Amino acid sequence: MYDQSDPRSTLSSGGSTATDFAAAEYLRFYATEPREKSESMKVWYGRGQNFVVAYAEVLDGAKYVRPKQPDEYVILIPDAATSIEVTWAGKTSKVAGNSIVFVPAGDSVIRATAPGRLVMMFTAASEDLCEKSANAKAYRSAHPNIPPFAPWPDPPEGFMVRQYSLDVPDQPGRFGRIWRCTTFMVNVLPTQHGPRDITKLSPHFHDSFEQGSLALEGSFTHHVRWPWTSNLNSWRADDHEYCGAASLAVIPPPAIHTSRGMSEGINQLVDIFSPPRIDFSQKDGWVLNENDYPMIVAP
Repeated sequence: MYDQSDPRSTLSSGGSTATDFAAAEYLRFYATEPREKSESMKVWYGRGQNFVVAYAEVLDGAKYVRPKQPDEYVILIPDAATSIEVTWAGKTSKVAGNSIVFVPAGDSVIRATAPGRLVMMFTAASEDLCEKSANAKAYRSAHPNIPPFAPWPDPPEGFMVRQYSLDVPDQPGRFGRIWRCTTFMVNVLPTQHGPRDITKLSPHFHDSFEQGSLALEGSFTHHVRWPWTSNLNSWRADDHEYCGAASLAVIPPPAIHTSRGMSEGINQLVDIFSPPRIDFSQKDGWVLNENDYPMIVAP
């Protein structure tokens, strides 16, 4: 249920008939050792069923190499002071901080040209990264209620390294700052100053897709509740999970969920969906790069 001031209150809501449920996943990168560590880079990995998130802290000159990448992936550079170069198909693109980048399949190299943080998002087709995820064991068997992943249509002008600035002002009636490609939809939500108003939370659920919620600043409590069915064995206790930054929560369908910013300073959350969401894509003006990537034909 959304507050009427929330742009998502205009979305249509379905009704789940699911009878089997999976647990949510909580990856607290700040509280665990990185999976990869060198003199210039630390990388943590966490996954959902359809995606892997790689959170990296890099120094100038750090390189992240993806040979034979099977499909398009995402780089989020949340800090203005950070910068990178992306090399793909023999061409190197310079990318400033405070940007989001889509990199096509094939061989690519990311090189940091100023230190900071990078967030990279890959589909589960990158099996090597699935195995590096701290919660890899949770997905040895497929979670229920999530259809098999299918990419969205290719960009009409062909694949290339595409970059977009995050410096987009808020607009009444638009929810967050949303970009999509063939494999992902990423919503960089507005920064929240201070704790969230507890009288304006947004508990809701998704019938058939999981949501990754990446905390980049501050802290959040993720409130998650699963439906009751006639079979008591399928009931799950509510989650009220406190997560600082950086961390990733993966919310399975059709769990009811809402996230509450907790810190007195800035709280920053990024929502991740793979493949892109149809309902957000159908809202006029919500997807900021919709002219570059066509929408799938809705069923």
